[in-house]
Parts: sequence; structure tokens; C-alpha cells
Amino acid sequence: MSILNQNLLTLDFWQNKVTYGKRIVPTGSIGCTALNITDEQIGALTTLCQPLTEIIFMLGTGNVDVSVFPKAEESLLQIVRFLQNTEPFSYLDLATDETELHRLFDEEHIENILAYIKAAQEIGAAASLDERYTRGVGVMKLIQVMAQLGNTLLIYKQSMTSFAHALHDSKRTPDGYAAAFAEHFSNTDKLTLNDPSWMALSNTTMQYVSAAMPEKETPQLVKRMHYVSFVGMFRSDLFEGLCVGHAPRLCPICGKWFLTTDARQTKYCGGLAPGDKLGRTCRQIGNLKGREQRELADDHPIKAIYTRRMNTITQYLHRGTLDELTAKEMKRLAKDKMKRAIKEFAYAQGDYAKEMEQDALLKEARAKI
Repeated sequence: MSILNQNLLTLDFWQNKVTYGKRIVPTGSIGCTALNITDEQIGALTTLCQPLTEIIFMLGTGNVDVSVFPKAEESLLQIVRFLQNTEPFSYLDLATDETELHRLFDEEHIENILAYIKAAQEIGAAASLDERYTRGVGVMKLIQVMAQLGNTLLIYKQSMTSFAHALHDSKRTPDGYAAAFAEHFSNTDKLTLNDPSWMALSNTTMQYVSAAMPEKETPQLVKRMHYVSFVGMFRSDLFEGLCVGHAPRLCPICGKWFLTTDARQTKYCGGLAPGDKLGRTCRQIGNLKGREQRELADDHPIKAIYTRRMNTITQYLHRGTLDELTAKEMKRLAKDKMKRAIKEFAYAQGDYAKEMEQDALLKEARAKI
């Protein structure tokens, strides 16, 4: 079953990249993307996880209620659908259907699960190594991973969102990130199990494996990390990203976190801007806003041409070589042309300066009058 063969809690690190499932992204992307999972989604997941939690409780007590399994099957189906459509989980190959999940809860699998639970009560953890219970162990491992999803996402967002904001306002270099980390986790002088502020990765295992990477034709030695919880996996990726200069930043257009990979002050993400009828990205909208702000500056060429022309019109008016009616019309035309130049890039680069010349503006004003 493909759903049982997924490494849901495994990351491969190589240089400044991380592999999750079949996607290879800059290190820090997994933890950054997880910050965008909404509180509403987490609440819905927590509810979906309850039937799975009941089965885990059965494993501990040995009191089996078979009526829980149909509920667990439906919950697992809904959770998988969520994962398939939500980053970073969608990086995994979670292609499955109701038939496949139903087979995990058919009579044969449930009997094996019940036998495994009974054996675990009698001989303990050794039951998980008995080949007679392979099916039951596989399904239970999947249930245990999925059951903690909502709760660990909540813990991750509660503990890391404020830190992400601190990184957002920090100097965007590895030194700046290190300073922000030291200030935010100020009580982490040493590793102690009793210090809740210490971002320890308990029960995490690591191995080095040879794996093919897209940047190289030959296999590379990568660091493979296995985690017992999603919160540990997300924290690890986020911190590994900081070590190579990658950090989350909040997009002011869409309000989502995105990863920056250098010290440039990138302000906007590359996702689609919400509500934009032209289908533009936040970066495109942000660039337009930035251009407008630059063009509104007093020293911008568009404004400078307008200011010079207004001064010239005033001087001519004071000298008596220009009447008030013509001067007023020239000022109105100049202001309209300046506003048009701000809105229309082609006009600003084309006819704007020529039409704003004193003689051209005077001729147009007299024609209007």
C-alpha cells in the first residue's frame, strides 16, 4: 500500500537544499510553508484526529471497540485529502483512493490490529517486531503519525510564529538570524530536558545515505533525518535554513510567509495576489506599488518635470508675460499630464516630457481656452 510506504516524517539535507517526498526545495521551505496552515485548518484536523486517537488509546488499554474503526477510516480519508492539497504535505506522493484506504480497515487488517494490540498487552514492544502482526503494525504506525497532526501543527505555530516575526525584522544575514535566535530563545545556554524554551529534537534519528540529487548526475552523501513528530520536523528544517541564510518573511500583499534565500530585502512573494482580477502575483503588485511610491517622491523625474514647469508658469505670470486665465489652464494641463505619466509607463517614457515643455503647454492651453 503506497500510503504505508510514505516517509511522512523524513527529510534529506544536502548543502542548502532539503528533500521531502519527491520535492527538492531550499532548506527552510518546509518549516516556512507550515506557518501558512491556518488556525481553521488546524481546528478541523484536530477534530478529524479524534477517532484515530481513540484507537491509539485502545492500544494502551487493551479495551477494543470495533465501532471506532469505520470512523477512523473516514477520518483518515479526510486527512489524506487535506494533505494532498496542502503544502508542504503535497510534496509527498500521496496518490490514493477510498478503495485503498478501505483495504487498510478490511476484516483481515482489523483482525491483525486486534491481535497486535492483544500481543502488545502481553509482551510489550516486542510484538511490533513479530512478522505475524506486520499488517496491524503498519496500520497502527500510520494512525499514530496522523493522529498527532493537528496538535503538533498547533504547537508549531504557537511556538514559531513569534520567532518568525523576530526573524522578519532582523538583519537578513546568518549573523542577523543568529542574533534574533539568541534574543528570542534567551534561556537556552545549555541543553536541558526541563527547559521548554529549548528547541530540542527529542527522539530524532539521523543517518548518512547516498542519494541522487538533481544538481548532480552521481549520487551524493546526504544527511537523512527521521522524526517522531511533525513539529520536530518543521523546526529542524527551519533552523537548518537559518544556518545557511534562509529565513521566512511575511508578504504584505497576501499575508503569507515565504522563504528568502539571500540578504536582499525581498518584500513580496511570488504567489498569486488575492482578489486580483488580472491574475498578477504579489511581487508584480508590489513592484507596481513601489514604482508608484518612487514616482510620488519629489525628486522623481516625473515630479521634477512637473515642478519645473509649475515654477516657470508662476514666473511668467509674475512678469506679466502670461495672463491668469492661461496660466491657470496651463497648470491644470500640467497636473493632468503628471498624473497620467504616473499611471502610464509608456506615456512617461514617451511624449510626457515633450508635452510638458513651456511652448507646447502654452499652445495647448490657448487652444483649450
